[in-house]
Amino acid sequence: QVQLVESGGGLVQPGGSLRLSCAASRSIFSISVMGWYRQAPGKQRELVAGITSLGITNYADSVKGRFTISRDNAENTVYLQMNSLKPEDTAIYYCNARNRPLPDYWGQGTQVTVSS
Repeated sequence: QVQLVESGGGLVQPGGSLRLSCAASRSIFSISVMGWYRQAPGKQRELVAGITSLGITNYADSVKGRFTISRDNAENTVYLQMNSLKPEDTAIYYCNARNRPLPDYWGQGTQVTVSS
């Protein structure tokens, strides 16, 4: 089992940046995929970015070139650097740990609001 705690959300103006952190309660070295998802009001939760244990990344088309996911196995932390933020990036951002066939683990989420 692993507990995930997100931080770093907040209010930012369009064009601004934020860095989200996801701290895990134990080593993430062996976790296959760590990811960030988001859910905007009235919408389904969607994948933002993922990173495998080998460091392979994938991104939603809507954030490619603006967001960067990284993982620090020594610190048991995953980051999401978000640049050039847009109002449509407003959502609750969730950290996810996936190590199939075990069930996924989720954090409680952190609110990101992009508004002038």
